[in-house]
Amino acid sequence: MRARFRTVWISDCHLGTAGCRAEDLSRWLKQVDCDRLYLVGDVIDMWRLRQRWYWPPEHNRVIRRLLKLAHRGTEITYLPGNHDDAARQFDGMEFGGIRIRLNALHETAGGLQLLVTHGDQFDLVVRHAPGVAKLGAIGYGALLRANRWWNLARSAFGLPYHSLARTIKLKVKSACTFVSRFEEALATEARRGGFDGVICGHIHKADLRTPAEGSDGILYANCGDWVETCSALVEHDDGRLELIDALAWLDERAAIAASLDLDDVEAWPSIPMPLPLPVPIRAGRRGDGRA
Repeated sequence: MRARFRTVWISDCHLGTAGCRAEDLSRWLKQVDCDRLYLVGDVIDMWRLRQRWYWPPEHNRVIRRLLKLAHRGTEITYLPGNHDDAARQFDGMEFGGIRIRLNALHETAGGLQLLVTHGDQFDLVVRHAPGVAKLGAIGYGALLRANRWWNLARSAFGLPYHSLARTIKLKVKSACTFVSRFEEALATEARRGGFDGVICGHIHKADLRTPAEGSDGILYANCGDWVETCSALVEHDDGRLELIDALAWLDERAAIAASLDLDDVEAWPSIPMPLPLPVPIRAGRRGDGRA
């Protein structure tokens, strides 16, 4: 049985790259039902696909899941990021039930007005030095490849997944400073536009800070990514926002399903039939004269 949410946000899937956790994303989408789904940029890594074509069957399954959700009635909005910026020229158009927008306004069930944007326009490196940004993307891709070998070695010793790339990023002082400035710039823009908060992607750092915790009463949320953290932001029917570790969420649901035992189910109540039952024909009483 699929889990129901009012709204779901995912970003930075980077389909078309070897680092994309497409199989996990496909499994997660299969378990989800929602009224609205926002694809908050860098869903398809067009930068990488221009260099080398990489599109295994698992990536096709993600696209099929999205189209199936749209067919079932989910309202899907695709906000292209810097890695899929070629899609920005189709702003306002719809493909297979998926609408393309540069930015979006989302109102929660609780009445919060939230700006939804990928966020790369607040990244000074992307805006003013695109060549450096692309070199950085190449370096990050190499780090992710090293990350796969690192986790293969860990799995051989029975150790859980560990993001080497994320650990290195968080220990680099300049990277931490960049993240902090990025978050501040987005909060400032949301406040300037009269929004109650902002939901973004881009920096591959999942986070959720309520208005009480955010900068000057501004809600800040980052969907994370599907390369390292496999995270998603969801809104429940009462308007409550939650940041989900999708892999842990899938494991929990699988454990619950496995724990269900038919023998533990309450016995069917003994209720008499409301109508009389037909009388069975016993051997030796048939009207055809046979014994």
